[in-house]
Amino acid sequence: MARSMKKILTFIVIFLVASLVGPAAVLLSGDLELKRHWRDAAGGSSHQAPDPAVTREAVVQVYAARAYNWRGAFGVHPWIAVKPGGAREYTVYEVIGWRVRHGGGNAIGITNRPPDGHWYGNTPELLLDIRGTQAEAAIPKIRKAVKDYPYKCVYRVWPGPNSNTFVAHVARQVPELALDLPATAVGKDFIPGGVFAATPSGTGWQVSLYGLVGVLAGVEEGVEVSLLAMTFGIDPGDLSLKMPGWGRIRLRAKTAAPPATLAKAAPAAPPAAKSTAQ
Repeated sequence: MARSMKKILTFIVIFLVASLVGPAAVLLSGDLELKRHWRDAAGGSSHQAPDPAVTREAVVQVYAARAYNWRGAFGVHPWIAVKPGGAREYTVYEVIGWRVRHGGGNAIGITNRPPDGHWYGNTPELLLDIRGTQAEAAIPKIRKAVKDYPYKCVYRVWPGPNSNTFVAHVARQVPELALDLPATAVGKDFIPGGVFAATPSGTGWQVSLYGLVGVLAGVEEGVEVSLLAMTFGIDPGDLSLKMPGWGRIRLRAKTAAPPATLAKAAPAAPPAAKSTAQ
């Protein structure tokens, strides 16, 4: 009995250390805006999205930026930006917690804010970039998936449903996006209405109990295990590890990005090498 208890305690200690060392490193890196009031935080463009006045083809992009204040040490806030062919502006889809509390009860925000805007001072990372006919075909499906999101009036930072749950839901409904959300997308494993579903990329399957405990395996994501919504994993395709706080830790140099027709940016790397729920 004593030996079993010792093993349990050892596991708990190892889990806590592994779960907190990444967030602690992010906090100590100085990359997060911890002292600036949210009213004063930058929200303008990071100049990653193509100018709609110049780029006439359809565009679908997915971004993720560190969440506001200390929460950014643990996770990211993601959003989807779309521009049909010929459109003069982008439409941004995202879920925001304060909208439930103060915005009339609907967490979904649909705006024309900068598609690559800073999130409370934090620079977003481009996770997905699709152009042309592929983007044009995906946009109606994205709009329908947004409309069908089942948690419009519910928001929980941990373990979900939150902004990552929303983007993961849309990705599952539009599998041709093949979106690989980062390990720091806390809430992505909160499966609407069940415990079994396709992975957000649509290239595998996952089992998850309310986003707290689960296992995932997919061609895009690799293999992930989540405990208390903290994700640990390995991606053989990118030869990288996935850890809480840090996100993706690459074990080899990043290869050149594919052409703009269908470009996927890799999730965040650790602060030391510059690496993600609201």
